[in-house]
Amino acid sequence: MKRRSVSSLVFILMFSMVLAACSSKVENTASPNPSTGTASPSAAPAAAKPVEISVFAQQANDMDLKTNLFTKHLESKFNAKFKFEIIPYDGAKEKRQISLASGDYPEAYMLTAYIDQFSQADLLKFGKQGVLLPLNDLIDQYAPNIKKAMEKDPTLKSFVTAPDGKIYGLGSYTQCFHCSYPNKMWINTSWLKKLNLEMPKTTEDFKKVLQAFKKNDPNGNGKADEVPLSGSIEDFGVRVIPFLMNGFIYDDDRNYLNLVNGKVDTAANKPEWKEGLTYIKSLYDEGLIDPGAFTQNAEAFKKIGENAGGQILGAGAGMHPAIFVNIDKGNKNSADYNPVPPLTGPHGSLATHDGGGLIPGAKFVLTNKASKESQIALIKMVDYMYTTEGQTNAASGMEGIDWRKPKDGEVALGKGVTPQIATIPAVDGQPPRNAGWSGMGHFYQPKEYRDSFVQGTDVYDSANYERRLYDATLLYQGHEPKELFPMWAIWIDPALTDEASILQTNIKNYIEQSSLQFITGNKDLTKDWDAYVKGLENLKMGRYLEILQKAYDTAAIKK
Repeated sequence: MKRRSVSSLVFILMFSMVLAACSSKVENTASPNPSTGTASPSAAPAAAKPVEISVFAQQANDMDLKTNLFTKHLESKFNAKFKFEIIPYDGAKEKRQISLASGDYPEAYMLTAYIDQFSQADLLKFGKQGVLLPLNDLIDQYAPNIKKAMEKDPTLKSFVTAPDGKIYGLGSYTQCFHCSYPNKMWINTSWLKKLNLEMPKTTEDFKKVLQAFKKNDPNGNGKADEVPLSGSIEDFGVRVIPFLMNGFIYDDDRNYLNLVNGKVDTAANKPEWKEGLTYIKSLYDEGLIDPGAFTQNAEAFKKIGENAGGQILGAGAGMHPAIFVNIDKGNKNSADYNPVPPLTGPHGSLATHDGGGLIPGAKFVLTNKASKESQIALIKMVDYMYTTEGQTNAASGMEGIDWRKPKDGEVALGKGVTPQIATIPAVDGQPPRNAGWSGMGHFYQPKEYRDSFVQGTDVYDSANYERRLYDATLLYQGHEPKELFPMWAIWIDPALTDEASILQTNIKNYIEQSSLQFITGNKDLTKDWDAYVKGLENLKMGRYLEILQKAYDTAAIKK
């Protein structure tokens, strides 16, 4: 869990660097100029007394919510006055739990999903206790943009709807295209050119390329110092096994689950999994995989990609190359690393696909302490953040400060998409703008919204990094299995949550540890395979799949 939380923070830093928030085709009911606070149909009469709202909120170090320009914009637009209970990111989960346990909790919680939020189990537990209010009626009456978005996108509706049909909170719905195919491989194409090699298409092609990188001195220094393939043990596609395994059997790089004809199953006890391990072991035995790829963190991985003595890395696993090589202007190594399409193996050419940034749970909830006036004001505010203007002001910062309208000739990230938003880069040495709600403001960012941001066409210019990732991801799109187990949309019965969590942890650890032992030779794939499969059974794999099947069969995504 620590790995996930730390790497989630890394992701959001990268995410905010390349593209912050996004555009949708929902109806924009907000005022034309958000900086003026011009009245809109949803704004309260100016003469009315502001609605005081108590909100538990997480605040980044570069924010001051009380003086924040987006805070002031919401207060003016919706005739409200926030009374924030502000906590820092450190210890956020514990502080939220203490707040709830005290009984003296506020009217609402507005959180940052990648730091801490209400889990699905939390939502069911506190929803059934009456601590959290269902939002269904409020959405029907006061949130036309949220309602329209859910009608348009069944995935969004299933993301926020509990098995009992109630919506106990709203999460961060971000369809990050390049994030949705995290397990990419980036190869040194300057080395391919120097050695007169083609981009590998199959698992065997890839092995031959790595052999050439190891033996033929592509960096030209006369030393056998090349590292053909490396990665790390953290998140965001940096583990080397999934990309390689996908030529044999689908590897979700999370829980090793597959969905076949509507039935949940594991990939990790199948003959194809054994074949994949055999292939990966062959690479390891020849010294083609850096042993550190199975033990090192992101910092150590980047030291290989940015080796002080000269370029030594042949291929690196990662959602994006900035994980292991600098992409700043003037960095001569960045453009050398380009994406390898999914490799064709004995059983196909698959690509790991997930929700693209969807974190199960909710970042916004209303409690039973909320007055009717507060409920209405808050749901209208969140509804505003489901519009293009509102979401951009919230997640990116205010118009004219952090973003502007596109100019003639500027193009959008998505092909054939009309550009709507151009970011205004920060200036070195400039104090924090304190104009948006950063991660706390991320609510609704469907793919068409993100695609509408202005991006230049030079993919090796760091200013256009998102286009580089977008174009790379197009190589992976469509290579996922027809059926995918939607872990992000699965609500497990609260009575089974603890059992499922323990089973998940034990099984996941066992699969990963055993895979490493098979690859490094500490276990024998011939002699020890049957015992390994038996070990999965002893860890109650069958019971784990039974719990997940029940949750899947009752999931809103199937209704």
